[in-house]
Amino acid sequence: MSRGVFITGTDTEIGKTAVGAGLLRAMRDAGSRVAGYKPVAAGCEWTPEGWRNEDALSLMAATGGGVDYQAVNPVALPAAIAPHLAAADAGITLDVASLAAGYRRLSDSVDWVLVEGAGGWRVPLNADETLADLARVLRLPVVVVVAIRLGCINHALLTAEAVAADGLPLAGWVANRFDARDATAKRQIDAIAERLAAPLLGVVPDLPDANAANVARYLDTKLLG
Repeated sequence: MSRGVFITGTDTEIGKTAVGAGLLRAMRDAGSRVAGYKPVAAGCEWTPEGWRNEDALSLMAATGGGVDYQAVNPVALPAAIAPHLAAADAGITLDVASLAAGYRRLSDSVDWVLVEGAGGWRVPLNADETLADLARVLRLPVVVVVAIRLGCINHALLTAEAVAADGLPLAGWVANRFDARDATAKRQIDAIAERLAAPLLGVVPDLPDANAANVARYLDTKLLG
């Protein structure tokens, strides 16, 4: 039976995909069969094969391939806006049940499935459900990606509180894109680590090329158990 993890962020554009791809690569290098799952992607480009999302393609590349795009990203929406708004514009209704079914199909053939959310923890899917509900229905442990910048301590702690309120374990967190020249960066990372009852899976600097192999060097997937 495969294991899963849900990766979320303290906000959008904080490097969730780079970290997710790095985790997949690290798991793969350790001998696990892995798959990335981007259930909803808002912000896609039209190709001869259909709508394609850069983040979903990055997750696919980190696993070494072998899985159809549709299995990795069942809902690809053109507009780069909140998923429920992009879905409405495309005449699509999003729901947790269908996205959960996609996860279960993908999990049949691998050891680990990494599910990447969209934006932060409470991103809506429809009037009643959020992507957090998907993690809750699947009962997945959660990894939070924290971009180390002004305000990150508050954002990290609020996200962790929300995950706990939804009854899910915080499997770990990643400090991402820290600037080594910033004298407060380490202090901010330490402040979060002191307050979160979850392991720090890695501290990823602001890499000039944040590909999966480079990011994986800074991550410790053994801490996921």
